[in-house]
Amino acid sequence: MRAFIAIALPPEIKRYLAKVQEKLAAGNADVKWVEPDNIHLTLKFLGEIDEPAREKIRSTISDIARSVAPFSVRLASCGAFPRIESARVIWMGVGQGERELQSIAGLIEERMSQLGIAREDRPFSSHITLGRTRSGKNLKGLAALLKDLCERQPDKIYEFQADRITLFKSTLTPRGPRYEIIHEACFTL
Repeated sequence: MRAFIAIALPPEIKRYLAKVQEKLAAGNADVKWVEPDNIHLTLKFLGEIDEPAREKIRSTISDIARSVAPFSVRLASCGAFPRIESARVIWMGVGQGERELQSIAGLIEERMSQLGIAREDRPFSSHITLGRTRSGKNLKGLAALLKDLCERQPDKIYEFQADRITLFKSTLTPRGPRYEIIHEACFTL
């Protein structure tokens, strides 16, 4: 089973991010947008795991969650990896809650490596992936829209309470990935 660990997002945050995607899509760049129902904040991509590993991961996630108190996450500006002018991954950043997410991701990285799951090559970056470019088509238009969105303050503060870690199963289909919740561990500190 292909799996990842994430913070699931509430419906109102997903609706807001879908509106951001619509604004960016107006640039007609060749982007595969994440389906709004699939938008989440990844803490660790696991890849293929078997049943024994799944049970150990579930137990580990529950153990980590018991050491964390719920906290607020506030969305910040958007951006792109590697940079806005040559976007490959379009994302929404996190302001408030960044420190807590870094800490949780660090715990998960350490504990997953103890289970034999490879460490990430890059340091953790708190972000929510909105889309991935498929080609260089209209990247200048996309960059202009991204810069405009980054400079503008949103009309409202978009914030939510992070209160659990979720283990997702990811099934790849011709229509895109389907995510299924396998386990949720609530923060209880």
